[in-house]
Amino acid sequence: MPYFDAASAAPLHPVARQALLAALDEGWADPARLYREGRRARLLLDAAREAAAEAVGCRPDELVFTSSGTTAVHAGIAGALSGRRRVGRHLAHSAVEHSSVLHSAAAHEAAGGSRTEVPVDRSGAVDPAAYAAALRADTALACLQSANHEVGTEQPVAEVAALCAGAGVPLLVDAAQSLGWGPVPAGWSLLTASAHKWGGPAGVGLLAVRKGTRFSPQGPAGERESGRAPGFENLPAIVAAAASLRAVRDGAAAEAVRLRALVDRIRSVVAERVPDAEVVGDPVRRLPHLVTFSCLYVDGETLLHELDRREFSVSSGSSCTSSTLTPSHVLKAMGVLSEGNVRVSLPPGTAGADVDRFLEVLPGVVAEMRERLGAPASAPPSPGPAASLVVDALGRRCPIPVIELAKVIGEVAVGATVTVLADDEAARLDIPAWCEMRGQEYVGEEPADRGSAYVVRRLS
Repeated sequence: MPYFDAASAAPLHPVARQALLAALDEGWADPARLYREGRRARLLLDAAREAAAEAVGCRPDELVFTSSGTTAVHAGIAGALSGRRRVGRHLAHSAVEHSSVLHSAAAHEAAGGSRTEVPVDRSGAVDPAAYAAALRADTALACLQSANHEVGTEQPVAEVAALCAGAGVPLLVDAAQSLGWGPVPAGWSLLTASAHKWGGPAGVGLLAVRKGTRFSPQGPAGERESGRAPGFENLPAIVAAAASLRAVRDGAAAEAVRLRALVDRIRSVVAERVPDAEVVGDPVRRLPHLVTFSCLYVDGETLLHELDRREFSVSSGSSCTSSTLTPSHVLKAMGVLSEGNVRVSLPPGTAGADVDRFLEVLPGVVAEMRERLGAPASAPPSPGPAASLVVDALGRRCPIPVIELAKVIGEVAVGATVTVLADDEAARLDIPAWCEMRGQEYVGEEPADRGSAYVVRRLS
């Protein structure tokens, strides 16, 4: 069964499995002890730290191992903010950061700090000038991911790092998605990553803090990992994580070329064979293995189930797959369609034949789902006589509000409006996205007794 969700968790690399089993036999003792077994464990831990530091591009004594990538992010942000509390309590971050960064930012704000969220364009990238404008005299820390986890867009880390350095602000880079593919551009002050993103075991994160960066670990003090990651090290998993990172990086250049060609094929075929689909993310400046697209008039949860029935494992940022009915904050920040969203992230070794079969299956699955939902054809409607219409889609989940809008747009005259009443959060994103795809005008959102009223003017 083809597994296309490496951005969530990559399959365990064979080198990781071998290293893990060997370390279970050799690295079970306490590396802080001076007897024979402890010394052997310490040698394994030191070797793993050196290998990971080489891949990151830092000194071994600048890097510690944590219990997860999320823990690394939380510890890095909290420690940097505390270490620079005399400068101020302002935090800057992009609008498309991983949820671990956003949760840390929210906690910081709740504790009395302030933050600025830097917007992104429709490709998901920040403008360095906009990021520079977010930096203030009291900015204690800036955060920017190296590449986005949902759409694959690479961020201008080098440019932003230079601007932060000029302002005297340390930059934390979340490199979880990119570290397996290559080093992060220089200029960062703190870096975090997660082993299960590159084929290492789950439960191992990396936190690197450059010498000279003010950093004050938060929480109860610990004796291990320079006091920055409390608790007994999971040495076998750490050894496996470091070994797999080195192995993955050794073959990254060749595999990136191969997977980029497969992703380019997905991008072009989806645009050609799936009507009313939007391929999102930067087409060039992106991770080599990841592509995201959204399909109008499709229930995201059902689409994932249908693809799973056909033995394809993919992910989604659609609100239709979320218990909160809230669209992905990444797609929302980009202002792109969220309904029927599919993220394909190919693990190393993915066969081209599996991608070809996926592209053969996908158009039919989308067409069947649209037919079941009664979605309208994509042909432009003829002018209608009505001056305005109101569509009541209250209580109905995506993609129904957009489908109902598309059904009636032809019943109003050119220049007239359709008002959609909806209480599904996805409508706030998907109705404007539908207007852009269809060449209609999104007038705006108005208050309503329940939910919101979204006004669309027919232009053609």
